[in-house]
Amino acid sequence: MTEPTSEHLALADWRRRVAALYESLRNDRRPAPMRATSFRAAKDRLVGEHPSSPVPKDDRREFIGLAYWRHDPSLALRAHLEPDPEATPIGVPRSGEGMGIPFQRVGWVSFAVDGVACRLAVFWLNEYSGGIFIPFRDGSSGRETYGGGRYLWDSAKGADLGSHGDELVLDFNFAYHPSCVFDSIWSCPLAPQENWLAAPIRGGERLPEPRS
Repeated sequence: MTEPTSEHLALADWRRRVAALYESLRNDRRPAPMRATSFRAAKDRLVGEHPSSPVPKDDRREFIGLAYWRHDPSLALRAHLEPDPEATPIGVPRSGEGMGIPFQRVGWVSFAVDGVACRLAVFWLNEYSGGIFIPFRDGSSGRETYGGGRYLWDSAKGADLGSHGDELVLDFNFAYHPSCVFDSIWSCPLAPQENWLAAPIRGGERLPEPRS
């Protein structure tokens, strides 16, 4: 991989490549486990090699790939977006110092995991680029996954699972950790309390080793 010498060009290239990964995923018509395997392999290469990887440069030599749960077809869902036009803007908490990141709740998605009813707020980034953002914590957070939660969507950064009419694709097999998991230099938006789920969702990225 040819590395840009400019930090800003490198970050632009990172976002371009992430968006391309998700575009390939949305267009992939192979069986779901094959789609997941291909996506994960491509993401591992990107995280292990790219100059804007969230993994610190000194650690990339030892990087052997992210830790994932086995693909689970029951975690590949769709849910109708229930609009919430009366919601007021909020400051989503972040992992680092500083004020909350400005988001607007635009609606809700409801679904079930292992028979347990779940509901997540769907946010819109109130900044220049905009974009849908769906963070969540669940029963695995703090032990099997990062305590601050994981992301399903962050379309401002290219992480877009797709939609069908008014339905959003909510495939937890592609849930992923924010950059602050790898290095504290990153200040990442975290799941607000309305997006804390009691049920454990064992799909997508996990920690290499459970935390006690």
